[in-house]
Amino acid sequence: MDNPKKRSSVPTPKKIPANNKQGYKWKVVLEGPPDPITGKRQQVPRVRDTQKEATAAAQAVVDLMTKGLDVKKAKQTTFEEAAYGWLADYALTGVAESTVDQREVTIQSILKHIAKGKLDKITHTQYQQILNKLFEKGLSKSSIKSFHSVTKMIFEWAIINNLCAVNPTEKAKIPKRQKTVEEIENESVEELYLEHEEINEFLDTVVKHGKYGDKEVFFLLVYSGLRPGEACALKYTDIDVKNKRIRVTKTLYTPKNNMYKAKVKPPKTDGSVRSFTLDDVIIEMIQAFKEVAATRHSGYQRYHDDYYDGGFIFARDNGRPFSQTTLINRMARIIKITNITKKATPHIFRHTHISMLTEAGIDLATIMQRVGHDDEKTTLKIYTHITRKMQKDASEKASIHFGSILNPHLLQEL
Repeated sequence: MDNPKKRSSVPTPKKIPANNKQGYKWKVVLEGPPDPITGKRQQVPRVRDTQKEATAAAQAVVDLMTKGLDVKKAKQTTFEEAAYGWLADYALTGVAESTVDQREVTIQSILKHIAKGKLDKITHTQYQQILNKLFEKGLSKSSIKSFHSVTKMIFEWAIINNLCAVNPTEKAKIPKRQKTVEEIENESVEELYLEHEEINEFLDTVVKHGKYGDKEVFFLLVYSGLRPGEACALKYTDIDVKNKRIRVTKTLYTPKNNMYKAKVKPPKTDGSVRSFTLDDVIIEMIQAFKEVAATRHSGYQRYHDDYYDGGFIFARDNGRPFSQTTLINRMARIIKITNITKKATPHIFRHTHISMLTEAGIDLATIMQRVGHDDEKTTLKIYTHITRKMQKDASEKASIHFGSILNPHLLQEL
């Protein structure tokens, strides 16, 4: 039996008629790797003005195919298609639904700049220019970082799925401007939390001018260090009145601030699941609030048939839980009445609680466990700042104390 003829790996260039000065072009056909699924032969034809250019163009494609790239699909796939392909897989990785929604919002922003671009045509230079334009338009640093992070993950997904050979986001730089002297001087760890006087002023204003539920939720945030979403998700069953403990096992997600779509979700991290003691005053405050809330809920049910019995502590008259946006708006209203100038949102009470625990002499590990903190950097920054401040205060007090002893003796020597 005759041996089958072996295909030559050496290309045979052919002249083909063309509408150019020389009247022809060169066509080169190279053998690519066989189809990984069917095993069928894959040829790569390329036409250029010279043999060298045609061979180089065909070889470049063969090299990409050898790396596993699906060249045909890559040529057809737009960035938008890849973006939603990535998002679908990302949603299956166990991340919170709210995080997936945030990523989709970022994708919509990215698509305003890249949407119809083919994956294999987007270059590093083009991508860097997009980041530069975002910076020039005054987009915040955090927004640009989010834009860059998501775009990078999309291209990484495309490479894994053989839709792209190069990630144009690699080595791209997020533009940044030099800080002014005023900004540097105004930077302070103290902006992250409220000082004693500010806490007192805020809580005093809440008691005097707060709406239904304001006093209870804001006192709880200050004295517990809960995340706003964790406070909104709290149910009466999470409070152990007898042992004066609170159990944190969930957070509330309210898409587009729609109370009817509110969902209880697992907390931010595994470390967020925790249990700790609460002050007697807070326990008593919640117990008293429970009676007030029950009266309001009963009144609502008397005239409405859509009451939702979810057992939430901080709930509207119809039983639907407060959303994080509700807390943000309620706090903004109170802040306007006070003399507090810090950019404060409900999350600031988390940092405030950390500063209070530090001043009380609680060690860092215990603080971390109590607040279920995933951002060690912020906790450590506040803890270190307060500790140094306490040491300085102690030194000054010691100096004053010892000075009263030393000064009379020093004066005698003089």
